Amino acid sequence: MRYPSGFLKQLREDGHVPSQVMGLVGRGFGFLISTSLFLAVSGVFKLYFAFLLYGIPPKWNLLVATFFVIFSVYGTNKLTDLKEDEINNPERVRYIRRLARTIRYGSILSFAAALILGILSGPEAVLVLVFPVITGFVYSVRILPGRRRLKDVTVVKNLIIAGTWAGGTALLPLAAGSVESLKVLLVYYFFFIKSLINTVLFDVRDVEGDRLSGVETIPVRFGLAKSRTLLLVLNSTLIPWLLMAARLGYFREYLSVLLFSILNGYAYILYFTRRTRPGKALDLWVDGEWIYTVALALLS
Repeated sequence: MRYPSGFLKQLREDGHVPSQVMGLVGRGFGFLISTSLFLAVSGVFKLYFAFLLYGIPPKWNLLVATFFVIFSVYGTNKLTDLKEDEINNPERVRYIRRLARTIRYGSILSFAAALILGILSGPEAVLVLVFPVITGFVYSVRILPGRRRLKDVTVVKNLIIAGTWAGGTALLPLAAGSVESLKVLLVYYFFFIKSLINTVLFDVRDVEGDRLSGVETIPVRFGLAKSRTLLLVLNSTLIPWLLMAARLGYFREYLSVLLFSILNGYAYILYFTRRTRPGKALDLWVDGEWIYTVALALLS
């Protein structure tokens, strides 16, 4: 349909075009978040940062495989979490219900693609890629009748998620090169703490739905104030971690970026533990952390 130039001019003068554009951008970003595509992209940047910390040239097949694994695991998880998300994130539920079949088959095909790409780097890569799928299944499904899922057990859920993220991020680059064991442990700890903080912050956002669903997350059980203190303490452990890394001569090129990441952690902990309904800002700032962190690393 063609509109007369006068009509378009009136739209611009009334400010409708910018609002329409912002609406499209918001819906587009909502789609990326709801389908886990944004999280998968961020996970690729997270792995890329691990490659940089190790000084190993990034391998495209491992980066793409990571995207597929994250999409597969979190896509499946969203299908099992519809009850809680009806309260916590109704927008996401609308997307998931509408695209349930696509997400289900997309998750299966994504996992198959990840395995094929992992084979290009050897059996070690395949094992690392398979592990999140196994833990995701154990985490999300009630294996024994009458027993709670692991994701419903306070703290256990957060430890499983953080350990899985850190394991994949710290270990997958080793399929492309050798690294000192101590450096691997330091990288694992860094990503474990960052991932643990991430999981608790998203529990803060979902606290209302989790409480009504009987899910005892850290914020539900201990409240926002104690959760905030816990997260600040966890983030503070990265300060002696950074000093140790500097003393050992590790990550010299990226020490300023790592310091930024720690300070950034303080900022979003303080911001989001005072807001139980942060909207998409939480996804953009916290889940998207590795996108702008890698940009800073490449500029350093």
